[in-house]
Amino acid sequence: MDISTTDILISGGGVAGLSAAAAFGSAGFDVVIVDPAPPITDEHAKGADLRTTAFLQPARDFLDAAGLWSRLAPHASALQVMRIVDAGGAATEPRVTRDFNADDISSAPFGWNLPNWLLRREMVARLDELPNVRFLPGTGFSKILTREREARVTLSDGQHFRARLVIGADGRNSPVRQAVGIGAKTTRYGQKAVTFAVTHNAPHDNVSTEVHRTGGPFTLVPLPDHEGRPCSAVVWMTHGPDAQRLATLPEADFDAEATERSAGVYGPLSLASPRMVWPIISQIADRMTTERVALVAEAAHVVPPIGAQGLNMSLADLSCLLDLATARREGLGDRKMLDAYHRRRHPEVMLRVRGVDALNRASIAGSPTLRDLRAKGIETLYGLAPVRRGLMRLGLGARG
Repeated sequence: MDISTTDILISGGGVAGLSAAAAFGSAGFDVVIVDPAPPITDEHAKGADLRTTAFLQPARDFLDAAGLWSRLAPHASALQVMRIVDAGGAATEPRVTRDFNADDISSAPFGWNLPNWLLRREMVARLDELPNVRFLPGTGFSKILTREREARVTLSDGQHFRARLVIGADGRNSPVRQAVGIGAKTTRYGQKAVTFAVTHNAPHDNVSTEVHRTGGPFTLVPLPDHEGRPCSAVVWMTHGPDAQRLATLPEADFDAEATERSAGVYGPLSLASPRMVWPIISQIADRMTTERVALVAEAAHVVPPIGAQGLNMSLADLSCLLDLATARREGLGDRKMLDAYHRRRHPEVMLRVRGVDALNRASIAGSPTLRDLRAKGIETLYGLAPVRRGLMRLGLGARG
C-alpha cells in the first residue's frame, strides 16, 4: 500500500479550509487539502454560493500573512458603520435607529464584505502559487486512524496519507468530527435564512444595517454597485415555513415584502440575484481536539448569522492554531499543542455561541413587552459611550 506523507491534511474546501491551506502553506508547512466537491468559482455557475462573508478587522492581518488579502482587497466593500434598527410591532417605520461607527475605536473600517464564490476563486488561485500545498478537489475524507506520533487518513479515492496534524474544516456535519467520535450540542430555532442581493435607490454609504423585528433580523450588507445602482447583500431570518414561502414568491411580490421588512431604510428594494434558503442553528463541539486532530470553523461551532461572527470565529481558530504550530514546529499536532489549542479557543467559542444565541432569541421576540425591552436595550447600550465602544471591540474579537 502506497502511503504519502504531509505535515497537515485539511478536510474541507470551503472558505475556512481554503484559508487554512493558504495560511499554513504560506508559513512553510506541507499541506494537502481535500473536498468531495470541486469549488465553484463562477457566480453564474450552477450551485454557486451567492452568499457574502464579512471579514472583520482582526481577519485582515491573518489573510495578509496567508497571501490572500492583496487578492481580496480590490473586490471588498468596506463596512464603516454598523446600524441597528428596531422595527418591532405593526409599524413599518423604524422605532429606534443607532449607528456604531468604526471611527469611535479605530482608523479602519469594522470590516469588508465579499461574495463567497469570489472568495473561493481567489483562494484557489493563491493555493496554485504555493508549491508545498496540494489541493485535491473531488476527493473527500473517508477514514482516520490516529497514533501518538501521526494520523493515517484514507481518502474517498483510496489514497492514503500520513499526517502530523489533521484539521477538520468540513462543516457542521463534519465527517472528521464524526470519525473521531467528538459529539456536538445543537440548538434549533425553527428559523431559516433567505439570502439574496438587492439594488436600491439610496446609497448604502458603507453602512451594514440590521433591522430587528419578530422572526429574526433582516441584515443588509454593502456590495459594489450593480448595473449602476447601489447594491446590498441580504440575510433575511424568519420562521422556517415563511422562508420557504418567500423563496418562491413572484419577484414583484417578493420585492414588496422585502421593502416592507427592511422598514424602508434604503427605499424600494429590487431583487438582483437568485434566492437561497439556509437552516439556522447554533452548534458547539464537545471538544475542539483529539489525538492528532483539530476542529475549526463549523466543524467546531455554528452560530446564527448575526454580527458577522461566524467566519471571523473560524479565522480566530486558524490564527490560534497557526501560532501554536509555528511556535514549536517539531511539536506539530502533538498532545501539548492540541491541548493548548482547546484551552485557548473552546471557552471563547462557548462564550460567543451563547452570546449570539441570546441576541438571536432577543431578535425573535414577538410579545410587545419583549419587543419594547429590545428597543430600550438598544437605546441604553448606545447611550453609554464606554459600553458602546466596549461592545464594538468585543464584536471585533477582543476578549471581554
